[in-house]
Amino acid sequence: MSAHKWQFASRFRRHSFGWRSDTPVQRIKEAITEIKQVARKEPVLAAEGAITLLEKLSPALEQVDSSSGALGSAVNKAIDTLVPIIVKADVEPKLRQRWLERLWQALQDDEMPYIEVLGDYWGELCVTPELASHWADEFLPVVESVWSPNASGHGFFKGTSACLSALFAAGRYEELLTLIDKARFKWWHDRRWGVKALAARGKKAEAIRYAEDSRGLNDPGWQIAQACEEILLSSGLLDEAYRRYAVAANQSTTNLATFRAIAKKYPSVPTEQILRDLIVSTPGAEGKWFAAAKDAGLFDVAIELATRSPTNPRTLTRAARDYAEKQSDFALAAGLAALHWISRGHGYEISGGDVLDTYSAVTQAAVGTGVPVQQVNEQIREMIASTQPGNSLMMTILARHLSN
Repeated sequence: MSAHKWQFASRFRRHSFGWRSDTPVQRIKEAITEIKQVARKEPVLAAEGAITLLEKLSPALEQVDSSSGALGSAVNKAIDTLVPIIVKADVEPKLRQRWLERLWQALQDDEMPYIEVLGDYWGELCVTPELASHWADEFLPVVESVWSPNASGHGFFKGTSACLSALFAAGRYEELLTLIDKARFKWWHDRRWGVKALAARGKKAEAIRYAEDSRGLNDPGWQIAQACEEILLSSGLLDEAYRRYAVAANQSTTNLATFRAIAKKYPSVPTEQILRDLIVSTPGAEGKWFAAAKDAGLFDVAIELATRSPTNPRTLTRAARDYAEKQSDFALAAGLAALHWISRGHGYEISGGDVLDTYSAVTQAAVGTGVPVQQVNEQIREMIASTQPGNSLMMTILARHLSN
């Protein structure tokens, strides 16, 4: 294994990269691809490569600007990929112990830090309860020392997460809970292991209470909700899981993605109920759920939202254009709503081209509904007449079209 020459190794020397993050992100992706290819035929060699990359990451990335978050995201994804490769390799305990010693050294050398999340996987990396218990014993005295009321400093130890993870993997649940109780602060990052321990012991109601008691000013409420939702779902309590945690636990990058995630997880809940519950959760921003309503085929609800609350005019225009023939009434209402919000100054950098695109979609939809274009034009003229003073974009752009 030591004779194998990894192509990525020479690219991850200390301070290999400058301040730009695009190159190291690409190099990380290439390294992962190389390791995964080897893993198909030689899993032990691939595990060695994974450990080598984890050892090299932080020293190589020390000078890179990570403020955009892209680099940190790439490293976290790499760890998510590399850990299973290391875990699956079938090796003797002595070799795995040496691997863990190398990884622990890499964690200690992680100055920035970049690979600190590796500690969360420590129990998995140990593979066996015996090895996990050994590492827990190594870490325990230090964690207890830094969490002692008499300890000086900030009570930080790079092996804290690794210790909690190892205790959990070793099945030492009571010790884990006792240790967490010694922490100086109630921090979800630590207490999530207590939730896992209680759930593993079958004390699911107690686990949920423990999780709820972990809430604080700076704690990630969505992560706590996810943990509680998972416990309830594993107990078959779908209605309670939905009622208490579905909205908070499934927040995604867009409202549409959030809706889809909940609908997929709770197929027994009517889609309109899910949508209504999400709308209630964001008072004053009802229009932002328009795309979700449209996606679910709830066209009446979508128009209701678009007329109640400011909605992105481009989103409305796209809907009007896409549905002009198959859902003409909906398309016409969406297009008119788009013009309504444009006339009131909504939308980011709306141009004359946007106005013309919307008008074109409206007239196309009008043909499908059988509504005379003259009647639609009259509605638009009334809209412009009641618009805010100084907002003359629509009047200027559509003057020729509306005069007919």
